[in-house]
Amino acid sequence: MPKFFYKAKKGPKQIVNGVVEAETQAQALLKLESSGLYPMEIKEQHQKEKERKTPLSRFEHRVGYRDLAVFTRQISDLLGSGLTILSALEVLSQQVENRELKIITSSMADFVKDGGNFSEALNKHPKVFSNLYVSMVKAGEVGGILAPVLDRLADFTEAEDDLRTKVRSALAYPSLMGFVGLGTVLVLLIFVIPRLVSMFEDMGQVLPLPTALLVSISNFLINFWWLIAAVAAIVGFIIKRRISTKEGRLILHRVKMSLFLIGPIVKKAEIARFTRTLGALLANGVPILKALDVAAKTIENEVLKQDLERIAKEVADGADFSASLKINPIFPTFVTNMVHIGEKGGQLEKVLLKVADTYERDVGRAVKTLTSLLEPIMILMLGAIVGFIVISMLLPIFQINLLAR
Repeated sequence: MPKFFYKAKKGPKQIVNGVVEAETQAQALLKLESSGLYPMEIKEQHQKEKERKTPLSRFEHRVGYRDLAVFTRQISDLLGSGLTILSALEVLSQQVENRELKIITSSMADFVKDGGNFSEALNKHPKVFSNLYVSMVKAGEVGGILAPVLDRLADFTEAEDDLRTKVRSALAYPSLMGFVGLGTVLVLLIFVIPRLVSMFEDMGQVLPLPTALLVSISNFLINFWWLIAAVAAIVGFIIKRRISTKEGRLILHRVKMSLFLIGPIVKKAEIARFTRTLGALLANGVPILKALDVAAKTIENEVLKQDLERIAKEVADGADFSASLKINPIFPTFVTNMVHIGEKGGQLEKVLLKVADTYERDVGRAVKTLTSLLEPIMILMLGAIVGFIVISMLLPIFQINLLAR
């Protein structure tokens, strides 16, 4: 039997929402009126679903990490103020600015209204809500502590967002400098140098070696730009296809972790994410085996993910978590010792969260140091390239002056 979503007045000031089953919209209206309700709006389920599936404009953003962090904090605050999860979702469906998240929130409110659990509603949108998010909410529902769990989840999501923001902000200036520098070099090679070369050729001037080399590079860019673009596209396609496989990602991530300066930052960032995820799950009552499984899935680095999957199997076979970590060379002694202390003291979740805090601070400092080194290095490199171009263009002019004397 079709379902109809309705919005109706129950009294002079009270407005209610709900779902009624009926063969037609007219029968649904009769049912509502016989219940003492005064319908204001009524829509069939498939019609409402069609509205939700309206394609997003190309200019509208998908749900980002910041949007998710704000959503989690808002729903945590609403539950903390005494609202039910259904009321909180209905309020947020009107307040959320991101259009896709607004549609998702409205869909989850309808699902909960029909008797579903909040965790099940979240699980229907895996591209927005991760396995970690759903598992923590499910643990809160089972334990009857959904509001505190969402509060912790909001803290966790905001901490993740802060770390990502710090890394992106630190890399923004070097990236802009590299983009502007590359653009300047290309403009000089493609537009400025050919004009000067034609002038020197008209004078019958023999070009010096640096200038001749620069002219060759300029001519190659002008005549074979399509070949460069084609090669870049093919190489990019091959790399993308390769890293779409597990083996390709494993090679890429192993190379990342072995890079000078960058490798330790990547390693610490992944360990920070793992320990924070595992600590948050354990703090909310999720069993260690389930928590390890969920935490391993949130890790992006395939090398570390494989090691964590092996550690989870060893723990399932009865081994101590700290002992399994200790025999893995990826995890530093500091981490294994802290985990061992946490296991012995029965405060593993608190220790893991402290480890996460420590490594997040280390990542922030390391990124700041790396970017402070990148800036002068990039300035020197760009200065050397532009300087070579300028000197190469001036050398024929100097030759003309010497011959004139």
